[in-house]
Amino acid sequence: MELANRVKTLSPSATLAITAKANELKSKGYDVIGLGAGEPDFNTPDYILDAAADAMRNGFTKYTPSGGIPELKQAITDKFQQDNGLLYSPDEIIVTTGAKHALYTLFQVLLNKGDEVIVPAPYWVSYPEQIKLAEGKPVIINAEEKNSFKITPEQLEAAITPQTKAVIINSPNNPTGMVYSKDELHAIGDVCLKYGVLIVSDEIYEQLIYTDDSHVSIAELSSSLKKQTVIINGVSKSHAMTGWRIGYAAGPTEVIKPMTNLASHSTSNPTSIAQYAALAAYRSSSDSNTEMRQIFAERLEIFYGLLNDIPGITCVKPKGAFYLFPNVYEAVKMNGFETVDDWVKALLEEEKVALVPGTGFGAYENVRLSYAVSTDTLKEASQRIKRFVKNHQS
Repeated sequence: MELANRVKTLSPSATLAITAKANELKSKGYDVIGLGAGEPDFNTPDYILDAAADAMRNGFTKYTPSGGIPELKQAITDKFQQDNGLLYSPDEIIVTTGAKHALYTLFQVLLNKGDEVIVPAPYWVSYPEQIKLAEGKPVIINAEEKNSFKITPEQLEAAITPQTKAVIINSPNNPTGMVYSKDELHAIGDVCLKYGVLIVSDEIYEQLIYTDDSHVSIAELSSSLKKQTVIINGVSKSHAMTGWRIGYAAGPTEVIKPMTNLASHSTSNPTSIAQYAALAAYRSSSDSNTEMRQIFAERLEIFYGLLNDIPGITCVKPKGAFYLFPNVYEAVKMNGFETVDDWVKALLEEEKVALVPGTGFGAYENVRLSYAVSTDTLKEASQRIKRFVKNHQS
């Protein structure tokens, strides 16, 4: 059977590949430590579980409007006003089947064949693939490690062509955990306004920042930037609700309306029960996500110190999300491997520690490690990595 050309260009997920190998070893009885997780290791809070159960008992198990139930859209607009100082109307909001689906739908309605989207690297693995599926062209610009993995306005301006439609800004960032400052966003925003480039602001890790820096959405910097920005967010990371698949996009109605129309022909609507669970997440005053953030902050301090104590590994300290993205290139060379991928594969086979190679994120000297696991697990993983590096020293 001849498949569509659009799927022939897709690259396999580096995250899923390493996870599959780790699961294979686990099934054989090996004690595998998996540090590839892109989700909190906490269960969804009880008050959200209770809200979902109530929704089922009360008969909220039917189709909903394609763009989300009115109550949830209103709760999201309230969230934007309270947390970001942004005023959106419900018709400027679409609730989607996860933030990933919000991005996918956005690119489908935004891009024509050959349109370019600027993607800073390191990037989340699905950005380039979703752009290609919409027949667009991902234009990769490298955010240098010496600049804390953040692009400069000069880099952005140099990458803009007549075909440029949008740029993706992901802060806090997956995989690096870096956070753009207000001044940095202002400078990037000025370039986008100058050339009429749409800003796709992925803010899914907004609530997970571990410094005194507060999250800044580029849309809140000016009314002009707000009109030129589509914000992507959701409850997956902030409320430990990855499996519930509730995300959303906020932006101009001329973008949100066709996204809603497209969703009506793809998913019909986000899961009704999950929407009521997300409604409870945003309407509750529970501090459960604050507790989760504190635990992540403690793990970061411990794991960051342990990793930097391993010969050949250096790491820029992240400010948010729940990943470390160390440079392991010196360790790879010192251990006699040709590529980071080879080094990661051998580490998994010998020490049963699963990391995600940076190649899937557009970075060829780094690996991504998630600290969404217990502190004891992080300590054990560090010992195994250190032993592996020592055993392979030539």
